[in-house]
Amino acid sequence: MEILKLKEMLEKLAYYTKQNLNLYLNKEGESLNYWIKKLINKQILIPIKKGLYVSSFYLDKVREKKEMDKYLEYLASIIRYPSYISLEYALAKYGLIPESTYAITSITIKTTRTYQSKITTFLYRNIKDSLFTGFIEEKYNKQVIKIATPAKALFDYLYFKKFSSPEEIKEYLLETGRINWSVLSDSDKKIAKKYFQRTSSKKMNNILKILVNNEIL
Repeated sequence: MEILKLKEMLEKLAYYTKQNLNLYLNKEGESLNYWIKKLINKQILIPIKKGLYVSSFYLDKVREKKEMDKYLEYLASIIRYPSYISLEYALAKYGLIPESTYAITSITIKTTRTYQSKITTFLYRNIKDSLFTGFIEEKYNKQVIKIATPAKALFDYLYFKKFSSPEEIKEYLLETGRINWSVLSDSDKKIAKKYFQRTSSKKMNNILKILVNNEIL
């Protein structure tokens, strides 16, 4: 199959399933499996998880438009559904933590999963249904991306972070965590308080007490 013909076929969609490839390549059964393996070996198809691929031709278009971050966020919403972007990735995006993160970190009501690929790592943490909230909707080519608000991203991050003692919690919140609390608006702070109050977790109640006593929330 000519490379130009392949490019014309495989630069159209943001991602491909095996069913898509059946139609676009006009192959099926073992012939389809052969072509998928061949295109992976030639780095034309990039596996993201079992049965889901992205095309290097489409990636070239995304990079040219400088839309890679938004595209990866969109992929994160497709790979594990339902989910919303949160935790370290969202905190870095909002400027709440100084470090950028390679992985796209998300929250889901499904089981925790990590998908590693050549373009990035997609990490999903499981949360109970009642806490699967606090996100806004953004768009990528008319497709919806869900991302946590600053308040909810912070709550999710602290909810999953492990601490060995109350002293370590306080030290992390006030010093070593390097959280840029000034990024939070007054509205964000009020919303964050509500999330902390919603859970019966002793750790989260302790975090809230420290933040309130130190006039952070």
